[in-house]
Amino acid sequence: MKKELNVKATLENLHTVLGFIEENLELVECPMKIAMKIVVCVEELYVNVASYAYEGVSGDCRLEFVVDDATPNRVNITILDEGKSFNPLEKEDPDTTLDADEREIGGLGIFMVKNIMDTISYERKEENNIIIMEKSW
Repeated sequence: MKKELNVKATLENLHTVLGFIEENLELVECPMKIAMKIVVCVEELYVNVASYAYEGVSGDCRLEFVVDDATPNRVNITILDEGKSFNPLEKEDPDTTLDADEREIGGLGIFMVKNIMDTISYERKEENNIIIMEKSW
């Protein structure tokens, strides 16, 4: 199964994006506990695209939701945008041993995504930022 959603990369479309992910996770019978974690990860990455990728101009975002018949308990979610080049995986992980008020601002969301998803990768291809995440249950 492969489904796609194309939206303008705006915070107003967050509800549409999360609805798309939730609906498809339900279709493939993903357990609720894991589905909620996946939704949080998609939210984090989509909000980054909507907030920073296009620097004040309008741009698009495409989400791809794929579950292969050979591995029905694994989802592959791809987020593509044509915004400025940005690899969120290059952000240094925060030092979680420090108190919250001692840590640098930012980076906790990407750190969380890296720890929740089984795999996450980034590539820049033909002026596109491409983030691919996988999660099994």
